[in-house]
Amino acid sequence: MSTPSILVLVAHPALQHSQVNRPLMDAARAVPGVQVRDLYALYPDYAIDVAAEQAAAAAADLIVWQHPLQWYSMPPLMKLWLDEVLAYGWAYGHAEGRSTRALQGKDLWLVLSTGGTEAAYHPQGYNRYFLDAFLPPYEQTAALCGLRFLPPMVQHGAHQLSAQALQAHAQTYASRLRDYPDWPEIAEMSECPECQVPLRDRPAQENR
Repeated sequence: MSTPSILVLVAHPALQHSQVNRPLMDAARAVPGVQVRDLYALYPDYAIDVAAEQAAAAAADLIVWQHPLQWYSMPPLMKLWLDEVLAYGWAYGHAEGRSTRALQGKDLWLVLSTGGTEAAYHPQGYNRYFLDAFLPPYEQTAALCGLRFLPPMVQHGAHQLSAQALQAHAQTYASRLRDYPDWPEIAEMSECPECQVPLRDRPAQENR
């Protein structure tokens, strides 16, 4: 069995000040077979090389979105990556009258950090909801593209982590990347939901 190809997309607007994401990125880079792309370093002008990003994603078996949670969502450059790279007619939808999902059958893993503690993501906490309430857009984006959405890896309370806890988190991250796809939970997961966009919803000559 060949070694799986893993693409880690890191999106942190101020990585030099990161408590969690910078050590995680370093840990991922040390794992054989893992390609790490620091989006803010690659595209400080936000001019994404769509062809290069599509080629990297298409070559991977596992795509990792690693970023801090910002305003209950992803940083702006990560969102722009989705907008431009996961294009209609490539990642989902139709091209020349046939269904196109270039990433179908791959896995997507969300690796998040939050400034708030776990208790903050609770109906009695100041964020008012469990963290799972903020994840459906990620899950549905994956489903629309034919990606299997793996259980996320979340580190709460990023600003309060001890050096020991941070080291353990980074080691766990690296271990998970090395062990992929031999994760116990993957064996118990169902296939990705079928989500096909009808042609009438996105006509070929769209003018919006």
